[in-house]
Amino acid sequence: MNKSEQLINEDSKYFAKPGRIKYYPLAISHGYGATLVDVEGKTYIDLLSSASSQNVGHAPKQVTDAIKAQVDQFIHYTPAYMYHEPLVKLAKKICEIAPGSYEKRVLFGLSGSDANDGIVKLARAYTGRPYIISFINAYHGSTYGSLSMSAISLNMRKHYGPMLPGFYHIPFPDNYRGMFEHQNPNTIEEYLAPLKEMFEKYVPADEVACIMIETIQGDGGLLEPVDGYFETLQDLCQTHGILLAVDDIQQGLGRTGYWSSVSHYNIEPDLITFGKSLAGGLPMSAIVGRSEIMDYLDAPAHLFTTGANPVSCEAALATISMIEDQNLLQASTDKGHYVRKRLNQWPEKYKSVGNVRGKGLSIGIDIVSDKIKKVRDPEAALKICNCCYDNGVVIIAVAGNVLRFQPPLVITYDQLDTALNVLEAAIQDFETGKLDNYDIAGQGW
Repeated sequence: MNKSEQLINEDSKYFAKPGRIKYYPLAISHGYGATLVDVEGKTYIDLLSSASSQNVGHAPKQVTDAIKAQVDQFIHYTPAYMYHEPLVKLAKKICEIAPGSYEKRVLFGLSGSDANDGIVKLARAYTGRPYIISFINAYHGSTYGSLSMSAISLNMRKHYGPMLPGFYHIPFPDNYRGMFEHQNPNTIEEYLAPLKEMFEKYVPADEVACIMIETIQGDGGLLEPVDGYFETLQDLCQTHGILLAVDDIQQGLGRTGYWSSVSHYNIEPDLITFGKSLAGGLPMSAIVGRSEIMDYLDAPAHLFTTGANPVSCEAALATISMIEDQNLLQASTDKGHYVRKRLNQWPEKYKSVGNVRGKGLSIGIDIVSDKIKKVRDPEAALKICNCCYDNGVVIIAVAGNVLRFQPPLVITYDQLDTALNVLEAAIQDFETGKLDNYDIAGQGW
């Protein structure tokens, strides 16, 4: 039994099942840039970025130096009662980089889940309305509020319901498949029809506080919207006095080539949440929005004892500085174009690749068993992922059948070439039957 097996066996004795979605027996020792090293010393190219929480890569010196310097000063004193400079500097910076022409305020938390819970609190309080609407296949977090807003996995809902009241879900405006897995995408009006029917029959529009969107639906399969949908939705929200919020936790901070993925669309949301990569992998989230909404509630409506930890604040400031200093927003765009130039050939070249989509370095590769009917093939996707892992590339499948291509923004072009070679070889091996014996039981979402 090697060191990895020993560690994983011990892990299984103490770490409970709900805390991990199983993919590979990868026990990580350390990482640098877009490289992971396991406890045996084997290296891997990381196309997952720790679920997009490592946009600036693993252990970047600029971030680790900031962490070490702050630890030597003080590790924490709660901003629930007192003040510290790292919080002030970060709050100012986030208000500067977040989209929106209005005066902004920010609140900090520990995870994307609590940030999305904060959206519920703020929207309901400010509007005086009870209902929240989000999208089918959305993933907004694991706390009860964010989970009630999500609709992606039965394993996140069964055995401990009911969910919190007042949440409703509508179809995401997928520009590849239509509603209910139909072959062709629907029109804007067809996608909005379920929402309008809600308004007419059982959810009064003037009782809806907020509609929460992911501009690119991440764990739902890196789905992109039909053109113009979000702009039309915003008009509808404004007509009825409904707040528009964006969960930018996965797609923000350079992942799509902008500070916020909102910048790809002609919308101006009232509230935005950030997380994951905000503090270079340390626990931190942020809600940023219109000052009149953010200041509406009084303390202690949304505060956390260890929120806005100065170590995390300094890590976040260093992360943002690194994105600026190394021009990683442009790098995400340029490297995304470079990758797509090759990937865009695959739907014509391979019968198992139905669609390639995304922006910047947030790319989904849709694996299908029938290209015309767009039938999902989760088994094929997992076999391809496992073949990549065996050949030194870490990638996973979301929504069952969609390969999640989200490497650190600092990945080199040589690494991209190597990873694409491995991935394409895995697809070729699948299509020639060489992966038929792969055991994928118990893996994936």
